[in-house]
Amino acid sequence: MSAPVLSIIILAVMFLLATVLPVNMGALAFVGAFLLGAVFLGMETADILANFPGGLFLTIVGVTYLFAIAQNNGTIDLLVRGAVKMVGNRVAFIPWVMFAVTALITSVGALSPAAVAIIAPIALSFAGKYKISPLLMGMMVIHGAQAGGFSPIAVYGVTVNGIMEGTGLESNPTALFLASLVFNFLIALVLFVVLGGKKLVSSRVSDFVEQAAEARMLVSAGMRAGGDVTFKGFGSGIYGPRDPAGDGEAATKNRAERLPQLITIAGLIALAVIALGFKVDVGFVAITIAVILALVSPKAQKGAVNKISWSTVLLICGMLTFVGVLEEAGTIAYVSDGVASLGMPLLAALLICYIGAVVSAFASSTAILAALIPLAVPFLASGQIGAVGVICALAVASTIVDVSPFSTNGALVLANAPEDVNKERFYKQILAYSGIVVVVGPLIAWLVMVVPGWM
Repeated sequence: MSAPVLSIIILAVMFLLATVLPVNMGALAFVGAFLLGAVFLGMETADILANFPGGLFLTIVGVTYLFAIAQNNGTIDLLVRGAVKMVGNRVAFIPWVMFAVTALITSVGALSPAAVAIIAPIALSFAGKYKISPLLMGMMVIHGAQAGGFSPIAVYGVTVNGIMEGTGLESNPTALFLASLVFNFLIALVLFVVLGGKKLVSSRVSDFVEQAAEARMLVSAGMRAGGDVTFKGFGSGIYGPRDPAGDGEAATKNRAERLPQLITIAGLIALAVIALGFKVDVGFVAITIAVILALVSPKAQKGAVNKISWSTVLLICGMLTFVGVLEEAGTIAYVSDGVASLGMPLLAALLICYIGAVVSAFASSTAILAALIPLAVPFLASGQIGAVGVICALAVASTIVDVSPFSTNGALVLANAPEDVNKERFYKQILAYSGIVVVVGPLIAWLVMVVPGWM
């Protein structure tokens, strides 16, 4: 059996095991790289480890460490509350706030599952409170995460652009970012219209705060009766005597908490400016800002290291190490020659997009991108078809399917469904929608980004 065929079998077994069993595919990839490289190809372990993506490792660790601190010190909650406050009394804008906030978080470096894990519980609690479709709200969060996921300093964007830079092919980080942003925005727009967004236009937040209004009346009545009381939360029914000293302590505590949050926001802005404007390595910048925040507020960084997405670090680094061994085995050229032999470049591009979408619906999108892009490189190098368009289409097709309930993002939305929602029915809704996305999404991405030949 030839090395390329053997390596493809190993890759298929890895995907199967990672899908069926709770085993990190990155760990399987390291084992596969060792077996294929050292045992079958006779490579030295130093040569195998030379394929380890040290720069990407630092980027993921630095960025996820930074966002763990931002979550711990309340900065993320502050951003969400501020964004919701901006929409005032209009319920229809709340789903778009969740889309925008999640996109912002991923665009400055947070992993898509991490962003969804942070925002989904908040968004779905709003859905239950203001009678917004849970499916609409959940999908707005996921598509928001994917909309910002391919910015030049996001993990997806860094991964794809890093792979492309080493190929000598034309790459366009801006086009990649905008392709995902616009595609996911348009999907969100369709969802908004189909899932009751028009009805929300006439809804107002004030329609849902009768209980809060009653609480205000009780407070007012108490004050008129001479009882100097303070209101401690709408709808809580908890009232008590006003404690001026306690109010002062609360104000001092609030100021103490607000300073690290303001520094964190400044740090996120600095990350974008320095990494994008001055082309400084995003990993070093992110971990530098994270350490500064840890020094400013040591309590906020407690447990932050444990929140670093080590599973994703293992996944990406393992897969890219394995892909390096695939190149040594000649697998990349072998598969690309097979694709090119079809004699129909457009059909080959569509096939790649569907492979990415179908597999990604059950496995890791990052792993798929790390595996498929190198396999497509020699085929794209022939110049028969635009490399930028194919990569953009593949990136979009492989990530929009993360709405699947079998993916991390889809599972997070399902897990955070409002209490009054039937979980089984909600699961079926997500499953049906993800099926539509898997079938239709890659085709539309291919028709828009590849067929016209303008990218």
